[in-house]
Amino acid sequence: MIRFGVDFGGTKIEAAALDAEGRFQARVRGPSPPDYDAGLEAVRELIAEAERQAGAKAARVGIGGPGSPSPASGLMRNANSTQLNARPFPADLERVLGRPVRYANDANCLALSEATDGAGAGFGVVFAVILGTGVGGGIAVNGRPLLGRNAVAGEWGHTPLPWPAAEEWPGPACWCGRRGCLEQWVSGPAFARDAGKAAEAAAAEDGPALARYVDRLGRGLAVIVDILDPDVIVLGGGMSNVDALYDRLPAGIAPHVFSEAFDTPVLKARHGDSSGVRGAAWLWPPEPPP
Repeated sequence: MIRFGVDFGGTKIEAAALDAEGRFQARVRGPSPPDYDAGLEAVRELIAEAERQAGAKAARVGIGGPGSPSPASGLMRNANSTQLNARPFPADLERVLGRPVRYANDANCLALSEATDGAGAGFGVVFAVILGTGVGGGIAVNGRPLLGRNAVAGEWGHTPLPWPAAEEWPGPACWCGRRGCLEQWVSGPAFARDAGKAAEAAAAEDGPALARYVDRLGRGLAVIVDILDPDVIVLGGGMSNVDALYDRLPAGIAPHVFSEAFDTPVLKARHGDSSGVRGAAWLWPPEPPP
């Protein structure tokens, strides 16, 4: 019983095949082309190689990537890989691959992966956060992704920084056309910009830039707790590798939560950068052997 998934990222594309227990039967990566048609072809080639490695044919494919298709038009919107926007990306993938495709936002794939057999396994409501080049959020409820009526559930990275100080207002300009989006405050590049050096070096120093980062991320997550009150918060993306976050974030969230009690665990994604492709594969039920 094999599932096939693709993680379509801004810098890399990964295709994989998982068995019924979630073990990799194939895994292959390639660079993500900036050209739209070349990206479609790259996915086709990677799926073909994953099929060869797994010794199985993909009758259907799960795809995780930036943004989401509009329920009204089927065209992509909100993708920071902007060549995808206003294009029928899922439909074009079905045409190029010659098989059915399910597409989900990459943060929803992270949530699904971690809720299935990762750090969120056993929790009813999982809020998963991508803290990487961009910032996103995904929600899984009882092991299934929550998309919402307009298919934008969890688009947390493009909500504003809560309770901004005077020096934080109106905030940096964002590629989406707004100012002050959380992505411009708590992404890896935003942290590096605030620290004036590479994010890894600044985090290792545990200095004032990290304190500001924890405060801003805590404020952002407190709003999620007030609205969704998840059973667990799972962090993914490059900044999730900063170990100090797991000791300091609960205290950064608690003062802003509209409750005298806060005990929500904040955990690191168990599957790391594999969660995207794993979650994409979990979008479909397993395929029976030929």
